Amino acid sequence: MTDKNQRFENYDCSQGCPVEAALELIGGKWKGVILFHLMEGTQRFGELKKQVGTVTQRMLTKQLRELETDGLVSRKVFAVVPPHVEYSLTPKGETLRPIIMALRDWGAEHAVKEEAEAR
Repeated sequence: MTDKNQRFENYDCSQGCPVEAALELIGGKWKGVILFHLMEGTQRFGELKKQVGTVTQRMLTKQLRELETDGLVSRKVFAVVPPHVEYSLTPKGETLRPIIMALRDWGAEHAVKEEAEAR
């Protein structure tokens, strides 16, 4: 477990604390999108980068490492030349499936729809 998550186990906090803890794990610009694409199955780094979009290689690597550290994503390295690395959701990451799908549905209904109407 990472230090950033230990604070949620080490002291009493408000009822909103679990929400804050969850958002710390999956929040940010890229983590939700990464998790969404990994729901389709195991992906190589290059495939994932193409699907995620304008993320830099450095940022994608950073976000994947954080997701791996938090136990949401699994990283498998194949000892070949050139190196071959695959990412997939862990069982813990799979538990986010209904949440990620709900976020997608909410975004389609509210965020994307409102942006289109504003044009």
